[in-house]
Amino acid sequence: MQVHNVNLPIIVTGRHVEITQAIREYAHKKIEGLHLDYPRIIEAKVILDVQGHHRQMAEIILFCANHIVIEVKSTTEDIYASIDESISKIARRMRKFKTRLLKSHRPRKDGSIRHIQEHVIHEESVHQGEQEHVTPAYVHEESYKIRPLFPDEAIVDLEISQRPFVVFHDQQNHKLAILFRRQDGDYGLIHPEDTAAQK
Repeated sequence: MQVHNVNLPIIVTGRHVEITQAIREYAHKKIEGLHLDYPRIIEAKVILDVQGHHRQMAEIILFCANHIVIEVKSTTEDIYASIDESISKIARRMRKFKTRLLKSHRPRKDGSIRHIQEHVIHEESVHQGEQEHVTPAYVHEESYKIRPLFPDEAIVDLEISQRPFVVFHDQQNHKLAILFRRQDGDYGLIHPEDTAAQK
C-alpha cells in the first residue's frame, strides 16, 4: 500500500494568484498524505486560479503508473477549501474505482464495449431552423495527449477521470480509438476512419 508519497514531484502554479509558501506547503501536505493503494503516483500538478472572492479554483492532476491520469477540479470561495474538496474527490473516485476493480479484475471483458457504426449526417439533412439558432464557438480549448492503451486500460482511465471520453491508440489493432460512457452504463468504442484520405 502506498501509505506515504515520499519525494513526490509536486508542481504548484497559480493563475491570477500569487502562490505563497503557506499555500504551496498546504498543497504539498495534502497530496503527500493521499493514501492510495492503487495506482502509484509518479507526479502531481496543482493549478490554482482565483477569479474574485467567490470563484477560487483548485485543479489537481495526478500522473500515475500504468498510464493512469487522475484529474479533478473544485471551485469554492476559499482556495484552501477548494484544495480540500479536490483531494476528497480523488479519494472518492479511487474508492469507487477500486470497488469496480475488485468485482472484475479485467473490467468489462464480457463484451459490454459496443462498437458503434459510423453515420455521416449530410448538411442538407439538418433542419434549417436549427442551423439558424446554433452558433458554433469554442467554449474551452486544451491540449490532449493521446496515449497507447488497450481498451480495458482506457476504461480504467475513463473511470477515474472527469472526461466523458478517452481518445487513445488502440494497442490491439494500432488504430486511433474513442471510448465513451453510454447512458445505459456500458461503454462505446469508436475507431474513426478518415474517408477523405482514402479518396
